[in-house]
Amino acid sequence: MRLIQIKFLVVIIFLLLVCSCNNRSIPKGDTVFGQVALIENKEYSITDLQIGYKDGSLSVESVVQFYLQRIENIDDSGPLLNAVITTNSNALKMARQLDQDLLKGLYRGPMHGVPVLLKDNIDTYDLPTTGGSRALRNSYPLDDAYITKKLREAGAIILGKANLSEWANFRGENSSSGWSGVGGQTKNPYILDRNPCGSSSGSAVAVAANLCVIAIGTETNGSIVCPSQANGVVGIKPTVGLISRNGIIPISWNQDTAGPIARSIKDVAICLGALAGVDPLDDRTVLSDGNFYDNYIQFIRAKDLKRMRIGYYTGADGKNSDVDVLTNRAVNKMKDLGAEIIEVDQIFLNDEINYNAFQVMLHEYKDGLNDYFASLGPDAAIKNLTELIEFNMNDKVEMDFYGQEYLEMAAVMEGMESEDYFKHLEAANLGSRVNGIDRVMDAFNLDAIMAPSGSPAWKTDHANGDKFTLGSSSPAAISGYPSITVPMGYVDELPVGLSIFGRQWSEGELIDIAYLYEQATKHRRAPKYIEK
Repeated sequence: MRLIQIKFLVVIIFLLLVCSCNNRSIPKGDTVFGQVALIENKEYSITDLQIGYKDGSLSVESVVQFYLQRIENIDDSGPLLNAVITTNSNALKMARQLDQDLLKGLYRGPMHGVPVLLKDNIDTYDLPTTGGSRALRNSYPLDDAYITKKLREAGAIILGKANLSEWANFRGENSSSGWSGVGGQTKNPYILDRNPCGSSSGSAVAVAANLCVIAIGTETNGSIVCPSQANGVVGIKPTVGLISRNGIIPISWNQDTAGPIARSIKDVAICLGALAGVDPLDDRTVLSDGNFYDNYIQFIRAKDLKRMRIGYYTGADGKNSDVDVLTNRAVNKMKDLGAEIIEVDQIFLNDEINYNAFQVMLHEYKDGLNDYFASLGPDAAIKNLTELIEFNMNDKVEMDFYGQEYLEMAAVMEGMESEDYFKHLEAANLGSRVNGIDRVMDAFNLDAIMAPSGSPAWKTDHANGDKFTLGSSSPAAISGYPSITVPMGYVDELPVGLSIFGRQWSEGELIDIAYLYEQATKHRRAPKYIEK
């Protein structure tokens, strides 16, 4: 009798355990697919995914489904980050095809099954490309951008489009970074009332919040570096010409470039190799022939920084005492790693470079936008810059917070064939290259230059616009040279980044230095979505 009672109790306990397991509450954002559980706080790297796909512990479909669900939970119905404008309805179909390819032994490339978000100024044939503007909210390009094709060929899944500062933050004065007429205001996931910086705001926020593995941003001056540093992630702005601009809404032929944003140096290096290459439709990329690599991981080789001479650009010192403390720690860490640090107090010889670069941008903006609108075909909603200006004047949402002064200034420029344009272009190039970065690096025999990327994020203010207090993006941006930002630490809960920049085509050397610093410090931590 006692044995029967014991067996009965065992059965009851077993049933209670089963019921308890079956009724387990899955936290919001957790998603279970068969034998695969992708937990909310698990931040997968490209290497993690490739290992999982090859050993069968992950499927591309389950990973894509996880990120689509996470975008819905976090971006749409959670903290409302407004980081993603639209998701791709074909993403799961493409994921299933990639799984079938793996079963057949077909491995597309280094980005196989990697979920990627594109800044919404990069063309995709299957999604609208809006530039954040309501004027283009139903604009479907005739073809993929060159880099979109490259990503698909390498096996990437185009998960959707990321929000941005409208027209890549070159529409008008007193703009708020991360705001667009289509996507609203992107929020910083570390403290939600703080600004994400721009213009690749949604791209950086999406990576920080783990809404994707990789995002692609674009930069003319600071638009990859600033949002990456403000959201505690890694971004690389490559040499202009390393990556094609064909199929990307332009600002400046002389300064525009796309670049990857990720949570680690290794991931941006993998993606950079998939993006680089000569495109016959972007003649600037012809200069990269012999200067680009399919594999940038090969440059991650240094065990220390001995024999490295790194310039410390002190031009931002004294503008934020908290950032100064973190920068001094970064300088000391570089010394600990073996580098010799040489202080550099000036890169540009005068402020006229900034004026000349601005005039160049206005000339190029007019021609670039008109060419882009023409590429959309005869049925395009907007056919030229004049029509865009008129549309904005008649749309209350577009003009609710700030104006369109830069569009209006560009509209009256003579364009890229004028004598005035070439005068400013020559002055900007001479001042930023020969008499700028090249001069400094030659004078001190430097391998790279380091500087704080920017200040902690400010409170978003639609009445008064952005509040930049410091930044170091201009030398690399105006010269068209490469720059990487990597997490440097935190001011309270807000991330701050360290920029490392150098000569034309020196991406490999910069990746090597940045990787060693990243691994020695490991500053990055996931956001907490703090409300204040």
